Amino acid sequence: MTKFVAAFVALALVAGAAHSAVPQDPSSARQDAKPNIGWTIGDLLANEKSRAVLEKHIPGISDHPARPQFEGLTFDQVMPLANGELTQEMIDAIDADLKALPAD
Repeated sequence: MTKFVAAFVALALVAGAAHSAVPQDPSSARQDAKPNIGWTIGDLLANEKSRAVLEKHIPGISDHPARPQFEGLTFDQVMPLANGELTQEMIDAIDADLKALPAD
């Protein structure tokens, strides 16, 4: 996972440019009753249950120094920028765990 966390640092500059192009509406993700993979990383980290899921799969993501550059993106948006360090399999595992969360 250290390699993956390092990839987030490398992608911070690229993601910063992508982040500015992504329309931000934090309320849109939260309208869903349950956290899901379509939420931005920041919205997932803001939710206690989904933050635990992310930390399980990507330890240290909550406190990552590049978080401001990628928190406005979804995992699908980050994956192409992560130089293979974030795979579809990882996203699928996060998605499965989010789907398994109990409804509020």
